[in-house]
Amino acid sequence: MSLAPYAVQRATARGRLHDEAESVTRSPWQRDRDRVIHSAGFRTLQYKTQVFINHEGDFFRTRLTHSLEVAQIARSIARTLRLDEDLTEALALAHDLGHTPFGHAGEDALKVVMRDWGGFDHNTQSIRLVTMLERRYHAFDGLNLTFETLEGLAKHNGPVKKPSPYLRAYDAEHALDLDTYASAEAQVAAMADDIAYHGHDMDDGFRAGLLTLDDVADLPLVGEALREARAGIRLPVNEDTQNRLRHETVRRVIDRLASDLTAQTARNLDALAPASVDDIRRAAAPVVGFSPEIASANAAIRAFLYERMYRHWRVRRMTRKARQVTEAIFTILSDEPTLLPDLWRARADAQDAAGLRHVVADYIASMTDRFAMEEYRRLTDLSVAG
Repeated sequence: MSLAPYAVQRATARGRLHDEAESVTRSPWQRDRDRVIHSAGFRTLQYKTQVFINHEGDFFRTRLTHSLEVAQIARSIARTLRLDEDLTEALALAHDLGHTPFGHAGEDALKVVMRDWGGFDHNTQSIRLVTMLERRYHAFDGLNLTFETLEGLAKHNGPVKKPSPYLRAYDAEHALDLDTYASAEAQVAAMADDIAYHGHDMDDGFRAGLLTLDDVADLPLVGEALREARAGIRLPVNEDTQNRLRHETVRRVIDRLASDLTAQTARNLDALAPASVDDIRRAAAPVVGFSPEIASANAAIRAFLYERMYRHWRVRRMTRKARQVTEAIFTILSDEPTLLPDLWRARADAQDAAGLRHVVADYIASMTDRFAMEEYRRLTDLSVAG
């Protein structure tokens, strides 16, 4: 399949910060994807919270399974729109690399403790990881990803009006055009993230017993999917039937969101008539998006999940404990950096006060849920060996 003229093109790609010979077997974005998959940061996503902390159950989503689901949705949409599937997939797989243990609870804790030291957000942390923290190559720190992948990570939420100090400094060395939109491939990956977490977080809410099918019966789009799924059930009503009904409902929601996104984006592209990826970047609004009707339904799903699931008392209890663990580790290691493991202590030794806090934040962000809980015990429990 030939790429559309508005897709990212290999002939006009902007390259890497550090020059490397091109691969004879893989495109630049296939190499980016492979470097992400083989990175330490990607492996740790297996044990990082999506909604439910790792030890709460073996079958809840983690950041890794979520990223794989985003990649599947994003690649399917990219193929239909004749975009570069490999770049889209690389961005989908990399978009959560900067997440902390305990999901948004860990991130919120680091935002609080880092507010006087330059702040913290997981999008910037993803950039820090792929440009500095991964240390696998003799010639450079980071993964030396292409401009197209880096701009997609940096502009996951659109143009960056107030870049973090690190992103501003990196942009001065390797310009990412932070004031424009990213490619259509990056926009597809970002919207696939929304589709995946709305559908699959809802599924995990059902599995955890926080939500029932009756709870979502009046939600726009979800209620319609549930009624269609119930109409198709011809089996006796039992636990197996209910499981099938739940999965069928979620499947229909995801399909409707993805189909609408593809159709509306095609209409947007027809209206804009972009001749190149730069036309996408310079557009006055994102080119990838839902129709007004489905955008409204999607907003209602988001509001419902925040109210009934993410703020459920059981989730809030775990969130409170996760913030406490994260803040305690940060405070102890910032006050006593000699307690850091050798590699991290060596990085901290050369830093000023702000730099030290960033090293500690990087160390915490690199942890899995399980490692963070163990580190907290090692630092606070006299009965646990250091």
